[in-house]
Amino acid sequence: MTHSLFLKKPLAFFDLETTGVDPMKDRIVEISIAKALPNGDVVVKTQRINPTVPIPIETSLIHGIYEEDIRDQPTFKTVARNLAQFLDGCDLAGYNCNRFDIPLLVEEFLRANVDFDLKNRRLIDVQRIFHMMEPRTLKAAYKFYCGKELINAHSAEADTLATFEVLESMLVRYDGAIATDEKGNEVIIGNDVDVLNKLMLNNNVDLRGHMVYNKEGKEVVNFGKHKGTLVVDVLQKEPSFYDWILKSDFPLDTKRKLTEIKLRMFNKR
Repeated sequence: MTHSLFLKKPLAFFDLETTGVDPMKDRIVEISIAKALPNGDVVVKTQRINPTVPIPIETSLIHGIYEEDIRDQPTFKTVARNLAQFLDGCDLAGYNCNRFDIPLLVEEFLRANVDFDLKNRRLIDVQRIFHMMEPRTLKAAYKFYCGKELINAHSAEADTLATFEVLESMLVRYDGAIATDEKGNEVIIGNDVDVLNKLMLNNNVDLRGHMVYNKEGKEVVNFGKHKGTLVVDVLQKEPSFYDWILKSDFPLDTKRKLTEIKLRMFNKR
């Protein structure tokens, strides 16, 4: 494999599959690196990792890596020095890497007590370039799907009617196409609101996702020290949690949903 980039030093493209989406808390289950060398060659290295913590089933459904797939794989601490050596002297590149992959990778190296300094590395986030050159705005969508300039953008009526037209154009363009939702389920796009709604579904209990449904359909806390714990268990063991949520700067929707759960517990007594 070769490349056509003009490089003064190696540029390591990499991607992580992880136990979740929190770069400060989640762990790597697979890392793949394509190191582009200044001479035009590309060296690829892929390694599965035992994260030493459970992989949530909803995460496995997305990347296809399950507990049994990594049970006999090395831990990150075991391979950290070899990975650091492979990346030595390299700039780094990835897709959304500056917000997720790089922070998580650095955390893993720190936990393994391996020095991985970013000071002299250039960090190239391909997603950033993509979004700069192909804006994900209503104006850009209207131009792309409808072939027209959006006049009076940011006026409520113009934006509303443009969104209406964009959806109609999307349904024509993607009719019969297969889309994959956040859980890895395939949905055939069609001119049907019920079908479109399947693409929007998530496991949030409240709109902001401070609480989510687990694989058994039960509400769990999705932040802080109680993350992953059943909401009813937190309310039983730490009653002050409810008062803290109500008195803190959480959305009213979150407070309402938590109150509904608390009332449901009370009515079951």
